[in-house]
Amino acid sequence: MVIQEIALRQLKLPLTKPYRVSFRTYTEFEPIIVEVRDTDGNTGWGEAYIPAGSTAETADGAWEFCRTVAARLLGKTVAQAKSLVDGEVDSAPFASCAILTALAVLERHPALEVKAETRIPLLVPIAGANQADIEAEVEARFAQGYRTFKGKVGWQVDDDLARIALIQAAARGRARITLDANRGYDEAQGCRFASSLNPDGIDLFEQPCEADEWAANTAVAKVSTVPLMLDESIRTDADINRAAGIDGVKLVKLKLKRVGGVERAIRAMTLARSRGLDICLGDGVATELMCWVEACVSRGFLTRAGDMNGFLKPKVRLLANPLPFEDGCIVLRPGYWPEVDRAVLSAHETRSERFAPVAVA
Repeated sequence: MVIQEIALRQLKLPLTKPYRVSFRTYTEFEPIIVEVRDTDGNTGWGEAYIPAGSTAETADGAWEFCRTVAARLLGKTVAQAKSLVDGEVDSAPFASCAILTALAVLERHPALEVKAETRIPLLVPIAGANQADIEAEVEARFAQGYRTFKGKVGWQVDDDLARIALIQAAARGRARITLDANRGYDEAQGCRFASSLNPDGIDLFEQPCEADEWAANTAVAKVSTVPLMLDESIRTDADINRAAGIDGVKLVKLKLKRVGGVERAIRAMTLARSRGLDICLGDGVATELMCWVEACVSRGFLTRAGDMNGFLKPKVRLLANPLPFEDGCIVLRPGYWPEVDRAVLSAHETRSERFAPVAVA
C-alpha cells in the first residue's frame, strides 16, 4: 500500500439541540476529516475534533499540522506513514490521531474487523434542569434502551448536587449514573461536591479539576463518596501509571484522539488494566466515523457503558450506511464497513485541501 492522495476537510455539523458542559455549550461540531487513498484505490478515513478550551491543541494548529504531514506522506507505504506520524503524537495528539486512524482504516486494522455481532451499550447525558424535565427525559431514555445516565456538573456546587439528586430520584435504582465535571471545579469546590454526594446508584465521578492539577484531583479523590475517573489528565502511559497510584482513582477515561490512535489506545487500555484500573472509552463530540472506531477498539476492554455517543448529537449522519444503533447500543455486525457520505461532506465543508503528486507534462 503506497499513499497516492490525501484530502483534508473541516466540517460544521449543527446539533439537534445544544450540548452543555462546564466550559462551553456546543451548538455544532467542527471535526477535521482526513481521507487517505492508496495506489490500489483503497480509502481510509479519520477525524479529530479539537474543541476550544478542551486542550492546548487548537483547530487551526491541527489543520496546519495535517497539511504539513500530508505533504510528507505522499509516496510512502502505510508502514512508513504510520511510523512518521507516530513520532509526532506527543506534540499533536489530536491531529496525529486523525491521520493514524485514516491509516488504520485504510489497512483494515484487525481491531476494526468484526467477526461476531457485538452490542456496545452507551451512556446518555441527562440535560434537564428541573424535576419535571428530568423525570420526562429519564423515562424517554429508558424507553430508548439506555441503562446508564450521565449527569454533567462543574458549575455551582449546591445546584449541581440538587440536580444530581433529582436524576437519582427519577432513575429509582433502575439505571447506573456517572457524573462529569469536565474540569469545572477548583479543589475546594470539587472536594465539597464529591464529599457531599449520596452514592446511591452512582458509579463514578469524572475529572473534577483541571487536567494538570494532579494535587487538586488527588484531594477530591481522597474525600469522594464514589470512585474518581480521570479523563483529560490521561494522555500518556506515565499519566496512567500516576493515576493508578492515587487512592480513590479507580478508572481512567480514554479517547483515541487524546492518546494517539488505535494502536496506542489498545496499549493504553492494556496498561490500565494491568495497573488495576477500570476503563471508560469514547468521545461525546465525535461523528459516527470515530464512534465506530472506538466501539470496535473497545471490545475486550470495556465492561461498562461506552461514551462514544457523539454521533447521535448532530442533525445529519456522516455515513451513507449509518452506524447501527438499537436499544441504547451500537451494534457491530460482521461485514459492516463505514462509507462516508460525500454529499454530507460537500454540504457542511468549511475548508478543504487536497494533496497529490504533481502531474508531469
